[in-house]
Amino acid sequence: GSCAQPLNVVKGIDLERYQGRWYEIASIPSRFQPKNGMNTTATYKLNPDSTVSVLNETWVDGKRASIEGTARKSDPNNDEAKLQVRFWVPPFFPVIPVTGDYWVMLLDEENYSWALVGQPSRKYLWVLSRTPKMNEDIFSLIIEHAQREGYDVDRLRKTTQSEAAADADSDAQLAPATDKGGWWVKSILGK
Repeated sequence: GSCAQPLNVVKGIDLERYQGRWYEIASIPSRFQPKNGMNTTATYKLNPDSTVSVLNETWVDGKRASIEGTARKSDPNNDEAKLQVRFWVPPFFPVIPVTGDYWVMLLDEENYSWALVGQPSRKYLWVLSRTPKMNEDIFSLIIEHAQREGYDVDRLRKTTQSEAAADADSDAQLAPATDKGGWWVKSILGK
C-alpha cells in the first residue's frame, strides 16, 4: 500500500515559534493517551541546548493527568521537521524513557496557528491548534492531506475541548496533577 512511500514533512521549522501551548483538536490516539481524555493540550518550551521540553496534559473524569518529556531533532544538520520525543515514565523505577517519532507533516508556516503531527509507522496522528476550536475548512484540508499520506483517517477521534477549559487556563496551571502517571499505565494495560 501507500505506506511504502516516505512521509512528507515540513522543512525549516522554527522551534522558537513552534513553542508554547497547542490544543489537540483530533488524534489517532497513542497508547500513552487516556481514551476519554478531554481538554488535551501540549506545551513546548525551547531550551538553550536546542532540546524542547514537552508537557502533555489532559483531563480525565475531572482530574488533571500529565506526562513530561523532551524532544530533539533526529538529525540537527537536516532541516526536516523530524523530532524524537522521550517521555519519562514516572510509575516505574528506574525511570524508563519511552522514545517516539514526532514528525511535523503540515504547518501553518505563516502564523504557526495549526499543525499536523504524525510518525512514519502512520499509527498515530495529531491535529494541533493554538485555539480550542479549529476552522472546519482547514480541518478538512488537513485530514485530506493525512489520507493522501497513507493514514487511515477513519480512526481519527475528535478531542473534546470545552469552552470552560479555555477560560480556566490560568486556574488549570494551579490544579494539582492528582493522577500523574497512573493513567499512563492504565492506558497501556488497556484497563
